Amino acid sequence: MTEQSVVIKTRKFMRNPLLARKQMIVDIIHPGRPNVPRAELQEVIGGMHKSDAKLVVLFGFRTKFGGGKSTGFCVIYDTEDALRKFEPKYRLVRQGFEEKKEKSRKAIKEAKNKGKKIRGTGASIAKHKAKRAAGAD
Repeated sequence: MTEQSVVIKTRKFMRNPLLARKQMIVDIIHPGRPNVPRAELQEVIGGMHKSDAKLVVLFGFRTKFGGGKSTGFCVIYDTEDALRKFEPKYRLVRQGFEEKKEKSRKAIKEAKNKGKKIRGTGASIAKHKAKRAAGAD
């Protein structure tokens, strides 16, 4: 780690076989430091649980009032396939597994309104076509 010491504790550890992951709450004590970088935490937690650092996903961190302690959520996937399957797209973008697609606000609104006009079983097909059309722009 860096020049100042950081203590990392995990609690509420749970093995989740349906989602092929381990999940826990992470408490970080970092006195005299504003915050700890996510990449540094991934390395340390990956080492603690004998897994690859890129399979560790950290999110939802809040620093306690007055600083010095942060609490967040950690998920460690068994495989990269499980990570890609179960993690939301925005977190995959944060981790560097996917690229963010830029869409205009107008294209998103047009796709939404086009999908609202069709009812019944054709609605999901129409929404899919509208989404593809918005992505092609």
